[in-house]
Amino acid sequence: MTKNVLLTNAYFYRFDAKQWENQRPYPPYGTIYTASLLRKDAYNVTLFDTNLRKDPTEIIPFLEKKTDYLVIYDDGFNYLSKMCLSRMREAAFELIRLAKDKVERIIICSSDSTDHPAKYLEAGADYIILGEGELTLQELLHQLSKQNFDASNILGIAYQDGEQLIRNPKRPVLKELDSLPDPAWDMIDIDAYRKIWMDNHGYFALNIATTRGCPYKCNWCAKPIYGQRYNSRSPKRVAAEIAIQINKNKADYFWVCDDIFGLKPGWVQAFQKELAALNVSPRFMIQSRVDLLLKEDNIEALAAAGLDEVWVGAESGSQKILDAMDKGTQVEQIYTATKLLKSKGIRVAFFLQFGYLDEQWTDIQKTIQMLMDLIPDDIGISVSYPLPETKFYDMVKEQLKEKQNWTDSDDLDMMYQASFSPEFYKRLHRYVHKRFRLKQGWVFFRQLLSAPSSISLSKLRLIAAMGYYLPAAALDWVSLYRMRR
Repeated sequence: MTKNVLLTNAYFYRFDAKQWENQRPYPPYGTIYTASLLRKDAYNVTLFDTNLRKDPTEIIPFLEKKTDYLVIYDDGFNYLSKMCLSRMREAAFELIRLAKDKVERIIICSSDSTDHPAKYLEAGADYIILGEGELTLQELLHQLSKQNFDASNILGIAYQDGEQLIRNPKRPVLKELDSLPDPAWDMIDIDAYRKIWMDNHGYFALNIATTRGCPYKCNWCAKPIYGQRYNSRSPKRVAAEIAIQINKNKADYFWVCDDIFGLKPGWVQAFQKELAALNVSPRFMIQSRVDLLLKEDNIEALAAAGLDEVWVGAESGSQKILDAMDKGTQVEQIYTATKLLKSKGIRVAFFLQFGYLDEQWTDIQKTIQMLMDLIPDDIGISVSYPLPETKFYDMVKEQLKEKQNWTDSDDLDMMYQASFSPEFYKRLHRYVHKRFRLKQGWVFFRQLLSAPSSISLSKLRLIAAMGYYLPAAALDWVSLYRMRR
């Protein structure tokens, strides 16, 4: 008899004030990947996409229909899910509570449940999928239908046996990514996502993943789902999926949500050829490393393929801090890659991180100076965030108190003893943003004088905002000076 699976996720954009204000929601890509595999196995699959929902209780009408299994399967490609925010954990617990008496089994797959399976089992889940989930879920559901079901034989799950937490051995990672069917895009309310993007930004963006994992060893970077490995989809399959999204769902832009895009030699070049063969010219954004971008003709090929923006993990302008992080990059490479990307008309954005162990004021000044020298198009600032299964977490775990996860993505709480106080880093976050926008405004003002026709409305707004950023940054600087003394 065919089983009914209610598939959902536990990230609510509305519960993350910063992200909801940004109004840049992306569908749960990892979740619909799993939906397509389950449908291929002939399960009756229903999707309750939480991303745009107001409250977990909206799942109740879905539960009132015939449902055998509830599977909370978070999008492991989205960095917001990988942050393991406590507000989303609470939402997952609420979904579990609402479903507990209405379904046969509750199964969870997420970064947070992989790190803390006991918490989710205590909340009422029956099985936790540890790490990459598709094949484990496929086997678990298949075995659950048998009379002689034995959970001990299934790789990659955790469950409760009486008072004992059982963690079965890990499942080997999936290497042949093209063996999976394309994500079930038809299960997404595309119109709801498109409306938000069009109303707020004037274009429609969707997400896509081309790889899984990251082989680099930055010691603060958690990889609970896809691990420290790197496997790629074929350029042909990725290009074909993009063409479908452009032609069918009218996507204007793509966020390629890989941890590292284009690491495999020759992949970017082949991808560019496949796009040309399909006669599609997407604009897209990626995440990458400065050292990788400088290899071969990667930047040239990315520009030809339609790359619009790249977010690089710059992290710090201090080589001492980069080395302490085991980042494996050089400050000089940040400068070289940024200048080369800009010369090709590609927007550059920096991920920056303050508060790493033994970071001193001189190191912070080097990061600020790097910003002033290079003036990227955008920045994202965080403080070091200890997540389980990282070297950094092991270094500071004795200092962690009851709170070990951020509430939302704008929390930025310093949960261990850094060189300065938590209040200092919150003020530093505001100061660096204002100082950066002030310098951007000055650059655009000079551009206005030399080439008025090249100035967009957004640049004019930033020029006008200089009157606010100048005194506000000065006040923040005074506060920082007092706090660091």
